[in-house]
Amino acid sequence: MRIKLEHAVEKERKKFCVLLEQRGLRLTPGRDKVFETIIQTHGHFTAEELVKICTCRRIGVSRATIYRSLHELLEAGVIRETAFGDKHNHYEHVYDEKPHHHAKCIKCGGFTEFPDLHEDDIYRPLLEKMGFQILGHEMHFYGICKNCQ
Repeated sequence: MRIKLEHAVEKERKKFCVLLEQRGLRLTPGRDKVFETIIQTHGHFTAEELVKICTCRRIGVSRATIYRSLHELLEAGVIRETAFGDKHNHYEHVYDEKPHHHAKCIKCGGFTEFPDLHEDDIYRPLLEKMGFQILGHEMHFYGICKNCQ
């Protein structure tokens, strides 16, 4: 299991390095530290939460490096961005995630993940007929979780 996980992480690092190389950039120690921190962070996080994690762990990267790296990791497909109607976006890494959607509790702010049931199979043909190029989709539900009811 550990070897499989390490292989998945290295595959994600390679995706990141390919994007950086295409842009004439390199995997600096700061970028690599942000990458490693994100890989070790499970669940959803905001950019500011990532800054706090790096600060608490004394990672030694600047806020600018964290924000820049988030953008690059997003473009490389290492993480995905999810907007929940908040003022800020949430992120999660994708290497060990099955396709899923989110439900957010409006009382505690907690998230419940539920599986993707391939809804895009229904909507994709319709939207493509309309000339719309689909790059991805998200489904969010808002409500009150079991603990807050």
